[in-house]
Amino acid sequence: MDNFQKDIDERANLALSNKFELLLFRLGSSLEGEKAELFGINVFKLREIVPMPTITKAAGMQSPLLGMANIREQIIPVIDLSAVAGCKPATGLNLLLVTEYARSTQAFAVESVDNIVRLDWSQVHTAESGVSSRNITSIACLDNDDQTTSLAMVLDVEQILYDIVPSVRDAAPKEITQRTFKFKPGAVVIVAEDSKVARTMLEHGLQTMGIPAIMHNTGLEAWEKIKAIAREAQAAGQHISERIAMVLTDLEMPEMDGFTLTRNIKRDETLKKIPVVIHSSLSGSANEEHVRKVGADGYVAKFEINELSEAIQAALEKVAG
Repeated sequence: MDNFQKDIDERANLALSNKFELLLFRLGSSLEGEKAELFGINVFKLREIVPMPTITKAAGMQSPLLGMANIREQIIPVIDLSAVAGCKPATGLNLLLVTEYARSTQAFAVESVDNIVRLDWSQVHTAESGVSSRNITSIACLDNDDQTTSLAMVLDVEQILYDIVPSVRDAAPKEITQRTFKFKPGAVVIVAEDSKVARTMLEHGLQTMGIPAIMHNTGLEAWEKIKAIAREAQAAGQHISERIAMVLTDLEMPEMDGFTLTRNIKRDETLKKIPVVIHSSLSGSANEEHVRKVGADGYVAKFEINELSEAIQAALEKVAG
């Protein structure tokens, strides 16, 4: 038990050094007959791996939803990940990856699991310009070598669930609580979010709240933008709060994760008073403890606009007080 807890603690502490662990798995060859690609998912999203159980399919349920499974007395939806990725498993769907995504639990059916690898987020690069699939958010270079051909495609879990699971897609509240946010005129919110669907939902939510925002695909892009704005503010003799009202960041992102972005801001004398709210699908006490360690001013799970609005207001009041 002591060794098991030590492994958990060590894995959780990776988040404080811009590192993470990626579970590698296979879904079969492409429908065009090409080789079986490696796919990956952050271990933090993974609750357990189980052999394929009995699946109950409800009337009207269509692919890629396979049906429902009873996992430890919990009935959860099972998604055929091979069908999502356009692959054909040679040996069938043999395992379930049981995952926790913010407010929901679901299982992804896969052909096989290869390994767990430890990577730096700098080894992960955004895939939006180089991969056609809407379900791939980034590409991981497994050998830490710019010339490597050992790659894994990291899934955009937010996009997959939004497209397939109605409860995720229809989670918007019927009523939105109206709040007044005390931003200085001309100040904007810097947003870092690599998932396309999550970024779109955030952008729409902030517009609904009347909050001007600049969107970025990675933590590194957001950090470079923050530094550029800080230089401009200094040259104009302005305080940084006149340009940046807040930073809203995801945790899992290519090149630089949200923990590192937050730590960079809070360690900089010019920037440390900027409120930072972490908005993530990674939940649990371990992540909330890391949020406190890096000095973030708020943490909220994806995606409920009223809770996000409340977290933004609380972070602004915290810094102002």
